[in-house]
Amino acid sequence: MKIVYMGTPEFAVGPLKALCENGFEVALVVSRPDRARGRGKKIQSPPVKEAAEYYGIPVMQPERLKGDKAFAQALGDVGADLIVTAAYGQILPAEILQAPRLGCVNIHASLLPKYRGAAPIQRAIMAGERETGVTLMWMAEEMDAGDVIASRKAEIGRKAASELFGELSGLGAALLIDMLPGLASGTAPRQQQDHGLATYAPMIRKEEGRVDFTQAPEAIERLIRGLDPQPGAYAIFRGAPLKLWGAEPSGIRHEEAPGTVISADSNGIAVSAGGRAILLTELQAPGKKAMAAADFIRGNRIAAGETMS
Repeated sequence: MKIVYMGTPEFAVGPLKALCENGFEVALVVSRPDRARGRGKKIQSPPVKEAAEYYGIPVMQPERLKGDKAFAQALGDVGADLIVTAAYGQILPAEILQAPRLGCVNIHASLLPKYRGAAPIQRAIMAGERETGVTLMWMAEEMDAGDVIASRKAEIGRKAASELFGELSGLGAALLIDMLPGLASGTAPRQQQDHGLATYAPMIRKEEGRVDFTQAPEAIERLIRGLDPQPGAYAIFRGAPLKLWGAEPSGIRHEEAPGTVISADSNGIAVSAGGRAILLTELQAPGKKAMAAADFIRGNRIAAGETMS
């Protein structure tokens, strides 16, 4: 069984490694083009491309799939039996969906039909979901709307998105390997989604990271976890953005205006939020590394009554 694998970020590396290390033939890897990233805007390869090169697998990086004749020809030359995608970053056009003999399947990081779209892990955390998971699905032209093959659950708890990305990548890899015999034989399940229950997880915008201290402390804490590692939650303090990486909600009532610093000590910085308080425990000032709030306080005298916005 010849497999074409399509993926781009770190989340998609785990399933590719699982295919290679379990002896499946990955004939071609398709990833998004190299991009300028980081503060220095250095051109970097996507993690999936780097993994493919490690395993000696040919890589293609089309800018867009629809209408790319060279890519269509290369895909035809490979003669793929199955296309597997994971966080590739583009919707596959009909001509690609119809190309492989066994069809196209996708590993999606949610329990479909909930959280279709680009940011299912982050949105599930921010919404206060208790659990999430991965779904292996047959691909359709509509985004994340294909029939379900199988799914696996994972508890969210107090995990940050950075933790869940790794956990769900591994879960998706195991699910794919378990389902491949059924995919090869044509006996894999096909359960239609209840489209009436669908919810959507649109791409995260950088401006969503700015904390609104009129919200409840629990909502702010979920925002901080959901936007870790990218783009990060932040507040404006003394005229500059202050990234927030750790926080603990408090049930104690406070009358101070939202965003007012209540106290700053070895436990962290307590800030009024939604009529109560949130204790900020890990921070990152511009140009600095992330640090415990206690260390930040030692280098920056913070007085009760100052404000974050």
